[in-house]
Amino acid sequence: MNLPAIQKALGDHQLDGWLLYDFRGSNPIARAVIGFDESQIGTRRWFYLIPREGEPVAILHVIEPHALEGAPGRTVLYRSWRELEDALRKHLAGMKRVAMEYSPGAAIPYVARVDAGTVEMVRAAGPEVASSADLVQYFEARWTPEQKALHDRAARGCHAATDAAFALIRERLAEGRRVTESEVQGLIGRRFADDGLFSDHPCIVAVNDHASDPHFETAAGPDDREIRKGDVVLIDFWAKVAADPRAVYYDATWMGYCGSDVPAKVREVWETVKGARDAAVGFVTDSVKAGRTIRGAEVDDVSRGFIEQRGYGPYFLHRTGHSIGYLVHGNGVNIDNLETRDQRTIIPGVCFSIEPGVYLPEFGVRSEIDMYVGEGSAEVTGVMQRELLLLA
Repeated sequence: MNLPAIQKALGDHQLDGWLLYDFRGSNPIARAVIGFDESQIGTRRWFYLIPREGEPVAILHVIEPHALEGAPGRTVLYRSWRELEDALRKHLAGMKRVAMEYSPGAAIPYVARVDAGTVEMVRAAGPEVASSADLVQYFEARWTPEQKALHDRAARGCHAATDAAFALIRERLAEGRRVTESEVQGLIGRRFADDGLFSDHPCIVAVNDHASDPHFETAAGPDDREIRKGDVVLIDFWAKVAADPRAVYYDATWMGYCGSDVPAKVREVWETVKGARDAAVGFVTDSVKAGRTIRGAEVDDVSRGFIEQRGYGPYFLHRTGHSIGYLVHGNGVNIDNLETRDQRTIIPGVCFSIEPGVYLPEFGVRSEIDMYVGEGSAEVTGVMQRELLLLA
């Protein structure tokens, strides 16, 4: 935790403090900012107040006095709820605005980690509660150079695994042998494990109308589809380096067609989705290079507008992209002006996906890449799919 940088940011945002709060893992943002030791017991409420000036204060339950050991500042212990409320009143005295993981109107659900009752308790202690959304961007969502290198390593492993998966489909189709969605999924999972990668959930392998479900659950069983000639195939894959606690995810989606002559409708939808992706990438790249301030919602508008102009707007069911971090759906800026209105600024050090999709009843198409923003430049990480893969 970079305490001087946080305190400077509090001054820049006209905040008197940042009040971090957690109860039994309810606020992973607070845990990440502090560097909470997840191996220890943590069953009681704790607060950690970072003032704009001066020493931080940890307010901890008496039976867990070492819960924030290693964090700078002093510790105040409470035993009863009355003592907890007294401690908040004492240490928040004189503060007009404190930030918490709260989002007015739940505009940014990823930041809305503190329950309404706790917000009410803090307000009763005196200060106005403001959203920490911008602070989260700066102090939880930005990557270090080491994390960017871990991301790039995960990207190489992910693409090696999916290259093998598409090769398996080609081989089985050429030989006239059966291959299923779950079999391809299993191959990718094994390749991830062999390459030291971890994924919080198995990847998605979806054929035709299965690909029309953006969060299709690939699994062996009655709904496991055989992949045949003439099929549209979607593979959505994500993973991070397993052995390093600093590791962040790579996340991408690639499309294939099981034949050499792509139907006109499939080609049209693919070109629409690819064009929307490239329009968003170009907007981010050019804006960052020019030093223009842009927000997640604006990028969504660019991508969505491209699809709407071509008549497929009602079939683009989700936001254009999401923050990427320790979790595959991270806590930084989302590329979203549909599900939410994310007005956070895109700043150096953040990574997010660009993944427009068109989901027709008979088949779905999505193309997903990751973008990392540096100082004065933005890049697409990993490999960007340029053409629909022909799998026969």
